[in-house]
Amino acid sequence: MTEVLEQRPAVPAAQELPIEGKTVKALTLLGVKRTFDLFTGNHGQKVPLDEESQRVKIACKIRDEYAAVKEFKAPETSARSAAGGSAASSNGAAAPSAAAVAKSTTAKLIESMPAPADTEANKAKAAAGALVVHQATKALVPTATGEKKEYMPSAQLAKRLSSAWPRPVWHAPWKMYRVVSGHLGWVRCLAFDSSNEWFVTGSADRTIKVWDLASGQLKLTLTGHIEQVTGIAVSPRHPYMFSCGLDKMVKCWDLETNKVIRHYHGHLSGVYALALHPTLDVLMTGGRDSVCRVWDMRTKVQVHCLSGHDDTVASILTQPTDPQVITGSHDKTVRLWDIRSIKAKTMATLTYHKKSVRALAMHPSEYAFASGSADNIKKFRLPMGEFLHNMLQNQRAIINCAAINEDGVMATGADNGSLWFWDWKSGNSFQQGQTIVQPGSLESESGIFAAGFDMSGTRLLTAEADKTVKFWREDTSATPETHPINFRPPKDIRRY
Repeated sequence: MTEVLEQRPAVPAAQELPIEGKTVKALTLLGVKRTFDLFTGNHGQKVPLDEESQRVKIACKIRDEYAAVKEFKAPETSARSAAGGSAASSNGAAAPSAAAVAKSTTAKLIESMPAPADTEANKAKAAAGALVVHQATKALVPTATGEKKEYMPSAQLAKRLSSAWPRPVWHAPWKMYRVVSGHLGWVRCLAFDSSNEWFVTGSADRTIKVWDLASGQLKLTLTGHIEQVTGIAVSPRHPYMFSCGLDKMVKCWDLETNKVIRHYHGHLSGVYALALHPTLDVLMTGGRDSVCRVWDMRTKVQVHCLSGHDDTVASILTQPTDPQVITGSHDKTVRLWDIRSIKAKTMATLTYHKKSVRALAMHPSEYAFASGSADNIKKFRLPMGEFLHNMLQNQRAIINCAAINEDGVMATGADNGSLWFWDWKSGNSFQQGQTIVQPGSLESESGIFAAGFDMSGTRLLTAEADKTVKFWREDTSATPETHPINFRPPKDIRRY
C-alpha cells in the first residue's frame, strides 16, 4: 500500500487537495512542526526563540518581582558606599565608570537599609574572632499602593511547632492491685455511682452485677436482658440505672426495688452505646441501626432520632452546653449535634479519622474531648470540634475505650489488651502496659472493652474479655528520678 502511494505523481505545493488525496509524504510534511515539537527534546535541538516574546516574558517577571519598589528613591550616598569610596580613593584605585556605578533597584534598596548597631559585647566578640549575632532590624518598605509597610523576616512569622510544644507533666506510673471475677462472659461495660461507693458492670452473660468499690465484693446480680449487655449508666439525680444490649432493648432499673420499670422501644438492631444527659431528663442511645435516639426518661417517648451516620454508632458523649451530644461511628466520623431545635441537626462532622471511632472521652475541666480509633487518638476543641493534634505515639490497636481524670491522665484500652496512659497536655504516652489474663483464660482473651475513673480520679477500672474487672492505681513509691519523663518534641507533627 505504501509503494502504491509513493508511485503517485507529486502534487505541486500550490494545489490544495483534500486530506484523502494527499500522499503519506505530504501528510508527514504537513505535521512536521508538531513532530518537531514532540521529538526535539530527545535529540537535543533547540527551537529558535522569538525575541519579542522573550522581552515580554522578562518584562512580566520584572514587574512581578519589583513592582513594590519601583517608585522607591534610595539616597545617592550611604554609609557603606561612602566608606567603600574612601577606601578606594586611599588605595589609589581608578575611578569607576558610569556603567559600573549604575546599580539595580534591588541593590539600592539593600544598601539603603541601615546597618545594625553593634554593641560593645559584639565588638569584643568580633575582635576575638568569634561569631557575632546581630539583632534583627526592621525597615519600612513601600508597597504597590504607595504606603510604607514594616518589613519583618518570614522566620519571625512562621514559628516552628516543635519549639513551642508543651512539656509533659510528670505522672506516677499506674499498677494493678486487684482483680475481681464473677461474670461468666466478657465484661462489656461499667459505670460508677455518684456517691463513689459502688459500681455496676454489664456482661456478655446477660447479667448486670453491682460491686462494692472499696472491697470489690459482689453485692447484687440483676437479670432481664436476653442478649449481651453493652451499655450501662447510673443517674446522679435519680434512683435509676439504665442499660442496653444486643437484644435491641433499653431498660430503666429502679435501684430501690431492683426491678425494671420502663422499656424504651424503637431501635431496629443491637444497641451499643448509652449516655445520660447531665442536666436534662433525657437519655441517648446508639446502635447498629446507624442512628442516635434521644428518649424522654419519664414518658418513654423518642424525642429525636439523630440520623446522619452511615454505620454503627459505637460511642456517645453528652454535656450541658452545645454541642450537647457527640457521637462516634464505624463510618469513621464524629458528629456534633444541636438538639435544641424541633428537628435536631448536625453542627459539625469531623472526618479526620480513617478507621472506626469506637471511643470518645470528655475532659472533666477543659472544653475539649478525645476520640480513639485504630489509626490514632486525636484531640478536639469544642464547641465546633477544632482539631488540635494527634497523640505523639501510636498504640497500633483497635481502641475500644478511653477515660480522662482531673489530673490530666488519659487511659486507653485496646482489643489486644494494651493499656496506655497519656499526658493530656502534651499528648505523650508516659506508660505503655499490657494486661495479664486470669489463669485458665486464653491469651486472645486479653481485650479491654471499657475503662473508667471513679469519682475521685484515683482509681481506674477496666472491663476485660477474660471475664474480670481489674483495679489500677498510681504507684506511690515512684518519683521523677526513678521514672523520668521520656519525651521528644515532635518535628513532623501531622496536621490532620
